[in-house]
Amino acid sequence: MANMPKYKVEHYEKKISRHFDPLIKEQELLVKQFEADATKKIVDKLAKRMGADKIINQMRTAEERMRIAKRDARIFFTKKAEKEKKEEALAYNVKHRENEINLEDCMKTMEDWAQELVDREIRKRPEGKQLAQLEAVKQKSMDIVYENGDDEAIAKALDSCTKKIGIAWVVDTSNIKHIASK
Repeated sequence: MANMPKYKVEHYEKKISRHFDPLIKEQELLVKQFEADATKKIVDKLAKRMGADKIINQMRTAEERMRIAKRDARIFFTKKAEKEKKEEALAYNVKHRENEINLEDCMKTMEDWAQELVDREIRKRPEGKQLAQLEAVKQKSMDIVYENGDDEAIAKALDSCTKKIGIAWVVDTSNIKHIASK
């Protein structure tokens, strides 16, 4: 072997690998299958002997209850959203990820829906009515700008519109003193 050239050694190594690797892989698969089957048979016996079977059963029961709770939550929120026409307010996971819905998603959806109710109730309070009035005046001001082509007419109409809320659109600058620079 000491006299054999490197390319010949590499050739024999590759040829040996070509012949043995497929057989070795096949045998490894058989061994893994045997290990998996044997492990599967022994797990329950070992768990029972160690006392882990009670904990494992609790976990199974909890996971099954969680799966059912997730399914029920998804059905509830989806149906409620359809009934109330609030599909866009559903949390992303509630809409799109059936198995990933969690308590946080349910709470996010409830918070969004609660926010909508709070917004409606606030609109009934004096502060909300004031906000609605300011929004209406702003929209009217925008309409004036878009619907008139004359700068003078726009300024006059905006002044008239905004005086109602205490904003002077046209400011009289004739009484302002000239500031001289030194």
